[in-house]
Amino acid sequence: MSLACRVIPCLDVAAGRVVKGVNFENLRDMGDPVELAALYYAQGADELTFLDVTATVDDRSTTYDVVRRTAEEVFIPLTVGGGVRSAEDVARLLGVGADKVGVNSAAIARPALIGEIADRFGAQVLVLSLDVKRSDATRSGFVVTTHGGRTATTLDAVDWASEAIERGAGELLVNSIDADGTRDGFDLELVALMREVASVPVIASGGAGKLSDFAPAVRAGADAVLAASVFHSGLFSIGDVKTQLMGEGIEVRR
Repeated sequence: MSLACRVIPCLDVAAGRVVKGVNFENLRDMGDPVELAALYYAQGADELTFLDVTATVDDRSTTYDVVRRTAEEVFIPLTVGGGVRSAEDVARLLGVGADKVGVNSAAIARPALIGEIADRFGAQVLVLSLDVKRSDATRSGFVVTTHGGRTATTLDAVDWASEAIERGAGELLVNSIDADGTRDGFDLELVALMREVASVPVIASGGAGKLSDFAPAVRAGADAVLAASVFHSGLFSIGDVKTQLMGEGIEVRR
């Protein structure tokens, strides 16, 4: 995949504010999304991911005005997800400044949506967001969830990723719900399984807690590493992560 590893901060947004919890629960306020986006852009973020974490649960569209204001502050690729149900939703998000759009629950409910988006806008626009839990009920040991991790499906996470790529997904955002917010490190087994089946870039998400957590995720197969709370809390910066990765012999974007 990509030669240089990307470092991507994630803004999980609810009611216009950045929030963060543990295992997708007990969300707490972490700040203003526009201010944080500007900060991470200044720190050298390669991309920015903006996820409206309650849009699907609340059965509404993504907060377009916040996306627009965020896009005005950053001049790096912006991926937006949450509440995307149609190609028209994608068109509107691209119109307010998104570069890529993440889909999850709606694609699981109607897989044809993936092809509709890819055919109209190109695979490079479509990021399949996978909120994944460990499960003994699936072949790979991982199951996909919907509605911000609240609803389990019967879909094997690896099988679903493979199908979505065949349908036109251009990138996989693989988020471990079990690791999310724990700061215990990325789920390396999950990353490696996705790498085995993915012909598109894989973004590892969920569990970053210390600088030494990022390189193992890249070695497991991630093309990009995504984190939220460690950046929001100021535990370390985007630059700190890139310095650590370079020290481990991993190429990053300058």
